[in-house]
Amino acid sequence: MPYLNYGDRELNFKIVYFGPGMSGKTTNLIHVHRNLQENIRGKMITLDTAEERTLFFDFLPLDLGRVSGFFLRFNLYTVPGQIQYEASRQLILDGADGVVFVADSQPQMLERNLASFEGMVLNLESYGKDIAKYPLVLQYNKRDCENPISVGTIERELNIPSHIPVFESVASEGVGVMDTIHRICTNVVRDFRL
Repeated sequence: MPYLNYGDRELNFKIVYFGPGMSGKTTNLIHVHRNLQENIRGKMITLDTAEERTLFFDFLPLDLGRVSGFFLRFNLYTVPGQIQYEASRQLILDGADGVVFVADSQPQMLERNLASFEGMVLNLESYGKDIAKYPLVLQYNKRDCENPISVGTIERELNIPSHIPVFESVASEGVGVMDTIHRICTNVVRDFRL
């Protein structure tokens, strides 16, 4: 549920980028941040560790228009991908209005993708969210790798509802990144009833 700031006439939506470690979550946000005009983007905060580019979160407010007289603000977060940060991942998902799952297309990452997606679903369910009715986008990143896993593999393996949007990307080059963020923002706003 978005946070309504009546004083500033703002609707604040929270979008979380979820996926296994080093799948491209932070790279997505860096590309989005670099390609937005300065007047609509906030400061991005990145915490690096030896094990993961993002320990806790990246924060990026985006101001994009109005709904019913309220400005829209999107707060974008990434979660750490490593399993030892499960408590942080669950905490960051709390209150999320939508999720982008960033899958790593390298064949050796399939099991990690599947485990991460299943963990995300369990965390969302703990907050009363059903992915069949929740704003979710699946992004197959690193499509430029050798022998990438086929689009549709994750959906088949986990019986993911067919209406969930799927994008192919190469986040390091910006391919598919803006399409992904546009779709999740659109779906989050569409899902919201003021």
